Amino acid sequence: MGTSIFIARIMGPSLLIIAVGIMFNQGYYRKVMEDFCKNSALLLYGGFLALFIGFLLVSSHNLWVAGWPVIITIYGWGGIVKGAWLIIFPNSVSKFIQIYQKNKVLLAVQSAFVLALGIALTFFGYFG
Repeated sequence: MGTSIFIARIMGPSLLIIAVGIMFNQGYYRKVMEDFCKNSALLLYGGFLALFIGFLLVSSHNLWVAGWPVIITIYGWGGIVKGAWLIIFPNSVSKFIQIYQKNKVLLAVQSAFVLALGIALTFFGYFG
């Protein structure tokens, strides 16, 4: 459980800050997403980073349990999938970003989900 708490203490507040930043600056982050998919080097580095962090999380915390620590494991596997997707299928990213550009609610829903995840992990990491 010590590893779960350690990771939750890092991920929780980080996700909180990211979610609040997106909520208060949605126009800015829409522009960032648009620019991201136009820059091949950023796509590649983003894929490397997601893959690397995903493998770090999974290699140190691959716990499939009926409890909150499984959130960290799922997040790690998600990073591996996202990293592989960005590296293997970089041309599909622009189509995905277009969906975000057309649907204004999607970014708000995603940031609310990230906020809830950040609150949960912060709670379990510091107070749970």
